[in-house]
Amino acid sequence: MYQTNLQAVLPLLQRAVQGERNDELFYDYLIQNAPSNQDREIITSIRDDERRHRQMFRHMYYALTGQQITESTTGEPFNIPPSYLAGLEKAIFGELSAVELYRKIYFTIPYTVFKNMVFEILTDELKHASKYNFLYAKNK
Repeated sequence: MYQTNLQAVLPLLQRAVQGERNDELFYDYLIQNAPSNQDREIITSIRDDERRHRQMFRHMYYALTGQQITESTTGEPFNIPPSYLAGLEKAIFGELSAVELYRKIYFTIPYTVFKNMVFEILTDELKHASKYNFLYAKNK
């Protein structure tokens, strides 16, 4: 079903870079609205991972094309969630959605070194979803 395909993976990498940027901005909002230091620390660590992931995807794109990836400055519009809990819920499903995209990237990107990078990102996203589940349960 999946096979390495450079032309197919390039737009997926672009989506990943933009998605990581949107997540970073959204998590900044959650950090500002977190009710405790523990929540802020957890979300900050996730946000910092998202920044690192974005750089990793940018590196992969450049290594494969010799060109810098162009990022949209608009991205998806940011809608303030009605509550902190609603924001956590959105974050949980956002992380799980990213896993689906990154799984496609994993199967289509060439070269083991890039597959290893994507695997690291994938497992981070699963870890993030678990941390957001913890925060959701703790704050419910």
